[in-house]
Amino acid sequence: MKITVIGGGSTYTPELVSGLLACSGQLPLDELWLMDIDAGRLGIVGGFAERMVAANGRPFKVVLTDNLHEAVTGSAYVITQLRVGQMPARVADEYLGRRHRLIGQETTGVGGMAKALRTIPVILNVANEMTRSAPAALLLNFANPSGLVTEALKRYAPGVPSVGVCNVGITTRNKILSQLSNLLGMDVPPERTVLDTLGLNHLTWHRGFTVDGVDLWPQLFSAYLQQQRALPEPEFDLATLTSLGMIPNDYLQYYYYTERKLALQQRWPPSRGEEVLAIESDLLRQYADPALSEPPQDLMKRGGAYYATLATRLILSHHNDLGYIEVVNTRNAGAVSAWPADWVLEMPCRIDRAGIHPIPAQPLPPSCCALIAHVKAYELLTVDAAVNGDRNAAFQALLTHPLGPPADKVQGVLEDLLETNKPYLPQFRQ
Repeated sequence: MKITVIGGGSTYTPELVSGLLACSGQLPLDELWLMDIDAGRLGIVGGFAERMVAANGRPFKVVLTDNLHEAVTGSAYVITQLRVGQMPARVADEYLGRRHRLIGQETTGVGGMAKALRTIPVILNVANEMTRSAPAALLLNFANPSGLVTEALKRYAPGVPSVGVCNVGITTRNKILSQLSNLLGMDVPPERTVLDTLGLNHLTWHRGFTVDGVDLWPQLFSAYLQQQRALPEPEFDLATLTSLGMIPNDYLQYYYYTERKLALQQRWPPSRGEEVLAIESDLLRQYADPALSEPPQDLMKRGGAYYATLATRLILSHHNDLGYIEVVNTRNAGAVSAWPADWVLEMPCRIDRAGIHPIPAQPLPPSCCALIAHVKAYELLTVDAAVNGDRNAAFQALLTHPLGPPADKVQGVLEDLLETNKPYLPQFRQ
């Protein structure tokens, strides 16, 4: 088996290598190919990955390359974790939002749109290469905004098996499993559980949790409310939580408490991107140490908890036909019958050798459906803009987004976005 990582110079890569090493006895993995266009980062991260594998008895070979065709050819799984423009582009997204008093977060609002416009054409190019060189491979996309990128893949590369992946679902499940252990004395393996989550990537609501088919949500949600009451600054106000009866994804704070988030932006620097620049610089320094052969503790500062766990569980379940249920991004395909079948949703899916199968679910209540429909319209316009270099679609995407600018400010924001990202948006130069 050959597994390929596009964006192999990412500081996340050692965590993925650890995950693959931990399950090497369950996968016939022969070669792990790390592909990156940044030779300096690839050399450092790839060298560290090779030392990690050597320290664990060399169960598979690590191959480094900057050639997409060589990297993809013959792969069983292709993992995309790339960042077009690297971390400086993320910082530029953040300050683009700040300049216009809009949310500049890397997946949400104008910042997320800028990242999507840069990322979608590159991921589609990877998918096209897979069609030629690895037609049976499964594409696991971790590149943000994951759901929006997956929407583009399903519409413009439908022949390539793909799934969008985010760590929010598995992180939430692991927190609940810890809660069950503390509250009820239950130590339950994840295979016996299902987290009932529904929405779009970074726009989901958690509304149920079953163990062996028994729903424990009433007890778990009551305990969550008690925890929030004890906090000096709860994540969400208690009236909203009580009304919904669900736990909103943390990213919904940008929609529910926009002014609060905008006020926090005014305190920059440092933005989160600037913080991560410093963290990555330190991590790369540590990775370059020839004596280091296991991921340092500082990797946890980078974020993305359980990223490797989710990636390896998906690959294990798919290859070994295990039927694990994980929260991922894929086509609705009628699972939520009240919503369009061609929408990409984030929801529990069964993963087996045949593919990714959404679990049938009831739609969210109207208070959530309205926001879902609003943001999905923005996503579809953004995909159109990214693929076709369509300025009018980009204009309408900004006009449509719930966190976008007033109508008479859209043109100015769009021009700033395109100018800020000019090196990475050749589709808009015509």
